[in-house]
Amino acid sequence: MSHKGKNSAGSSKGKKSTKSGAESKSEDVLQAVVLADSFQDRFRPFTVEKPRCLLPLANTPLIEYTLEFLAMNGVNEVYIYCGAHTDQVEDHINRSRWATTSRSSPFSVVQFVRVSDARSVGDVLRDMDKRSLVDGDFILVHGDLVSNIILDEALAAHRKRRETSAANIMTLVLRSGGLVEHRTKTNGITPVFAIDAKNQRCLHYDEISPLQSDHYITLDPAIPDELSTDFEVRADLIDAQIDICTPEVLALWSESFDYELPRKNFLHGVLKDWELNGKMIYAEVLEEGYAARASNLQMYNSISQDIISRWAAPFLPENNILPSQSYNRQPNGVVVDKSVTLASDAKLSKSVVGRFTTIGAGSKITNCVIGKDCKIGSNVTLENSYLWNQVTIEDGAQISQSVLADSTYVGEKSRIFSGSLLSYGVQVDKNITLQDGVVASMVTASGAPATKDTKLLGDSTNAAVFYDPEDEELDEQDPSQLQKSLLYSLANLNISTSTISTLASAIDSDDEDDDGIISEGATSTRSRLLSFASDDSAGRAGFHADAVHGLVDALRAETGDFDSAKLEFMGLRLANDASDHMMRKAVAAAFARRAAELLTPEYGSLEPSKAAEKALTARKGATKFIDEVGVGGGEAEQVEFTLQLQKALQYVKGVETPRAGILLAALLQQLYALDILEEEGILGWWKDTRAVENETLTTLKEKSKVLVEWLENAEEEDDDSEEESDDE
Repeated sequence: MSHKGKNSAGSSKGKKSTKSGAESKSEDVLQAVVLADSFQDRFRPFTVEKPRCLLPLANTPLIEYTLEFLAMNGVNEVYIYCGAHTDQVEDHINRSRWATTSRSSPFSVVQFVRVSDARSVGDVLRDMDKRSLVDGDFILVHGDLVSNIILDEALAAHRKRRETSAANIMTLVLRSGGLVEHRTKTNGITPVFAIDAKNQRCLHYDEISPLQSDHYITLDPAIPDELSTDFEVRADLIDAQIDICTPEVLALWSESFDYELPRKNFLHGVLKDWELNGKMIYAEVLEEGYAARASNLQMYNSISQDIISRWAAPFLPENNILPSQSYNRQPNGVVVDKSVTLASDAKLSKSVVGRFTTIGAGSKITNCVIGKDCKIGSNVTLENSYLWNQVTIEDGAQISQSVLADSTYVGEKSRIFSGSLLSYGVQVDKNITLQDGVVASMVTASGAPATKDTKLLGDSTNAAVFYDPEDEELDEQDPSQLQKSLLYSLANLNISTSTISTLASAIDSDDEDDDGIISEGATSTRSRLLSFASDDSAGRAGFHADAVHGLVDALRAETGDFDSAKLEFMGLRLANDASDHMMRKAVAAAFARRAAELLTPEYGSLEPSKAAEKALTARKGATKFIDEVGVGGGEAEQVEFTLQLQKALQYVKGVETPRAGILLAALLQQLYALDILEEEGILGWWKDTRAVENETLTTLKEKSKVLVEWLENAEEEDDDSEEESDDE
């Protein structure tokens, strides 16, 4: 049974008919197909009992990030293929803010697609073609996508090419990763694209892995002879499989039952047979933005660490993606829910702790994500690990680089070493040591109860080592075997790694040692991450986040003045050698965030004019701070500050874009009334092309039109008055 949202039409059977004119979907109606089941087993044993898209990443189900990405890119209609554990996925969505029965849902249609006999992604997309569910451009993504990329430019380029020729059917959205390593580059499989340097047409796709006897690809001679005289072969691209498609893409899937995988089969095959099918695929290679798929446990770890390190904004724990969350950021990179009980001498760094969790005396937690309702005893050591919900860790236990699912129990003084996976409800007795890579579950791969392994896990255990029979079927050359564990390693494989330059043999750490000196491994990781950031944030990425956090906290305070916040801000500026531009950006972001949250029920549901006034004037000294530090200059500085206010409001959560635009106009009016912004500054911003770089910014800007027209008229009246005075 499929769930349909408001304005949803019934799905029809049979081949899609070509529609035109009033019968076709409006270009304004953007659709998306979400593959919530990838038909892979790289998260076993967890996915035996729960679908991958509902596994928690930084305490938020994976599919929440995917749907947030679609919402921020203006998708109207969403079709979700659930696959395994369909009922769980449908129940989660139907009880969430994404359901079309929810007043806050950004989608007009949310429809679940059930394909009873699907064995691959290809089967699903062929079924989608038969049902004629999509009737226009659509975004194809997986339900484990985490991305903050805005697709406006890629969509515009795709539509322009489509208008030029119906043969231009698809655009791949890729992220430039550079030649250095990134956590979000997949281990084991390196995607290789041949792309025309002039028109961005994708000419060839292949994959290489360390299990190959060589690391070369073979290009069709027709590529240099007939297709392109100027093309690049790129092995540095991060492919999160974000595809902008026309309905003809589904028709191509239907033409070949050999297509099972989106890249290895479909993309490779369509590009190889370009003379027969006459279709063209393009690539949009982006230099900014975050995009990654939690396609295996190693990528799950990488994305989690990126979120902890604040590289995936706005998907940060303290932004409280779920309504039930109430996280606050604390020093040392720690984010805890306000309901957490923490012993005074417990030490936490670079970790996230969920609601109603308790942490005992003397415990040390580093680089971890801990879910809700967990009980961490005294003198516990947790490093680089993920504890989901209702996990109990008794006194003196030690856990390193492992994943513990819901309701697991670890007895006192037990030790669990790197790469271990404990599935739902697993109990480990006291004084037990689990060596690297132990995988334990209460159920077998078929879902049947497992025979207890008391020798390994203790007398009171309810679980055993998990055995996946599909591992026996893997070919020796199948690179997927490199992606089935939490730790990536080539140690057990009889191959040479001397020519492999893009692989890492261990999970990197961003930790600093006790002396504050960054270790060699940490330096490597940090340099990789810095190349992901814009030039503005490179080397000083922490300044913006810490500065905004401190200012927002000061604006929320009910007592005191702004002097202490100013001192802290200026100290951060000196410590990070922050430029005037960075300061202006941080101040604008903080006041925009505070004003936006005042619109929400949690902070009083104020009208935009009242929210703007309170954000700017409620705290003594705040107005002077904006004037001297945030703006601090003439027309050019005022234009820049206004632009940063506008950009900050495009990312606020819980406020629709039109209402955020009204808030922007109210902020500008208040700043003008306070003599912080002058006519020249606001009018200069209005004329600046950066204010309309994308659709969201344009919508925000348009709400200030009345204010701008008033300023222009006032300026003309002043000019007329001056002329009359001169005449007299």
